[in-house]
Amino acid sequence: MAECYGWKDVLGGGAPQFTPGQCEFFGPGSRALSEALGWVIVVAFGALFTLLTSGIVFLDYKYGGTNHTSEQFSTAGRTVKAGLTACDIVSKWTWAATLLQSANVAYKYGVSGPFWYASGATIQVLLFAVLAVEVKRKAPTTHTVLEIVKARWGTTAHIVFLVFCMLTNIIVTSMLILGGAAVVEALSGVNIYAGAFLIPVGVMLYTAHGGLKATYMAAWGHVAVIYIALVVFGFMIFANPASKVGLGSISKVYDNLTTMSKVFPVAHNKEGSYMTMMSLDGLVFGIINVIGNFGTVFVDQAYWQSAIAAKPSATYKGYLLGGLCWFAVPFSMATAMGLGARAMNLPITITESNKGLVPPAVATMLLGAGGAFLMVFQLWMAVTASGSAEQIAVSSLISYDVYRTYINPKATGKQMILAARCVVIAYGILSGVLAIVLLKIGLSLGWVYLFMGVCVGSAVVPIAFSITWAKCSAVGAVSGAVGGLIGSVITWVCTAKGLTGEVTIDTLGGDYPMLAGNLVAILLSGLICTVVSLIKPQNFDWANLAEIPLVEEDPNAYLSDGNDSPEALTKALKWTWLTGGGLSILLVILWPVLALPAGVFNKAYFHMWVIIALIWGLAASFVCICFPIWESRVHIGKIMTQLLSCSPSESNQEAFTDTVKKVRGADAAAEVDQTSVKAVPEMTK
Repeated sequence: MAECYGWKDVLGGGAPQFTPGQCEFFGPGSRALSEALGWVIVVAFGALFTLLTSGIVFLDYKYGGTNHTSEQFSTAGRTVKAGLTACDIVSKWTWAATLLQSANVAYKYGVSGPFWYASGATIQVLLFAVLAVEVKRKAPTTHTVLEIVKARWGTTAHIVFLVFCMLTNIIVTSMLILGGAAVVEALSGVNIYAGAFLIPVGVMLYTAHGGLKATYMAAWGHVAVIYIALVVFGFMIFANPASKVGLGSISKVYDNLTTMSKVFPVAHNKEGSYMTMMSLDGLVFGIINVIGNFGTVFVDQAYWQSAIAAKPSATYKGYLLGGLCWFAVPFSMATAMGLGARAMNLPITITESNKGLVPPAVATMLLGAGGAFLMVFQLWMAVTASGSAEQIAVSSLISYDVYRTYINPKATGKQMILAARCVVIAYGILSGVLAIVLLKIGLSLGWVYLFMGVCVGSAVVPIAFSITWAKCSAVGAVSGAVGGLIGSVITWVCTAKGLTGEVTIDTLGGDYPMLAGNLVAILLSGLICTVVSLIKPQNFDWANLAEIPLVEEDPNAYLSDGNDSPEALTKALKWTWLTGGGLSILLVILWPVLALPAGVFNKAYFHMWVIIALIWGLAASFVCICFPIWESRVHIGKIMTQLLSCSPSESNQEAFTDTVKKVRGADAAAEVDQTSVKAVPEMTK
């Protein structure tokens, strides 16, 4: 679609009016918020949230009976329930791109954009539920995915996949900061480099203080704000009769989009319409989205960490529920904001759109300074929530897979906590510097989002095989990951050169070079890994994964009876395959295929589509805000009772020691917290 060549009134009838010829929404002097308020959001909100989260962590330790150990710091006690697991998944999967890039593709491609963004990034979480159950079944004492890799394939593979995992965390963190800094700068005038540096710093303090448990507690607050803002914006656009921006009803949005389809038709869409799933560019984006996001879920330690932290019986429930709830964020939000921007004929340039500035423009038009503030607050919550998860993920990789593996194999619990905290702080500062470097290079949020699959997609299949296929060998895994990366980069560059005749940042960022690179990354890697492993299989004994050592005793690491028994998890695995696979087929095949006969949506079909988006957003909001509170009502009540009575709760250490005594005797119990011990799978039998 061409750049804006000057705004003109093509809608009339109360639509927003701009200066004739105006081509930028966020031009000089058009800040919706004062710079002072921007600094308050970036600096003061970070400090306030640090105090609140740290306070909650303190109350949990003092009055909730939680033990302050390295296992608790890195795994949240392995007792997180389904509701909070789902909330955490939504929190860490809601990047700046989720709110910004999804609206960008809606603005460019119409209804197909939000759908492909949502479905293309939901199925990874649904399918990861299978790996999450396998972790609990086969490696209950692990702390990171790389401990599984090392136990299976040795040091070489461990180092290779450490590079891929770190690269994934760096790319994800960069996208978070790029999007957040761009919006804060556009709406308030805060220097974009200062914003990029301060955003990760704002969350590293509470992350370093409370570890993984702090990120879970913060996740609920973050997600609550994200969903509340989502619902407000959706209903302001589609169900606000008093709207002063020419919208306010589904019918009005439909009429305006019909007009805009004639004035600014979408290339390669049926009849140039914004209201059709018959969109070639939308489909291409969907394929890139599906493939690229496999890398940023399967190769991101943050998702493995959530699986490790979850209660065994809650693991698959949390991931399936989290995936379905997350679907609403890009689908409902972008359907409202992206289509709303086009239906109001806002003078947004493609450059502004690629920076992720479509939602801020719509929010400003809807509610003025209040809308701009709500948008920045929602984005800040999304960025800091995901940023916190990335920081604790990196700290786990460095502390367990570098420090404990290669530097200090006999590290104590206190040393592990200190190492993890140092990494959180160092990575928080380093990621801010990295974001500034990317801004200087000139990479946009949209460019980095499409590029991630080229970089890390080749590690997806080998890492998935590490916990699911016993025959996959070290040679197969390493050759697949490295060979897939080499092939994807060559294909990416050659496609850009072949289509445009030159290799630049702009040509490399095109849809078709990115599509080619993403496809080769995951397909070539899977082919190499599978063929090599079949030629020379490993025949790994899964029982060996149960010997991954703990640093300090943690009875919660072992499977028990009832819903957390090995038998129960075996049944859950079959159900997860069926449910996750079925939902994935529904979202990426059945739904879009069933929408194709509609062609260009008529008004009734568009009404149905929007109502589904709004209801999905409301349902997800209720689940993520209310369900975790309901599940934790007993623990919350315990903390409140102990707090009001000024009676600190007794530590759970006695229960830990009793469990150790039952299996290993009194002498072994005395060694708890002093030495590194090996996992005992029969501990609770």
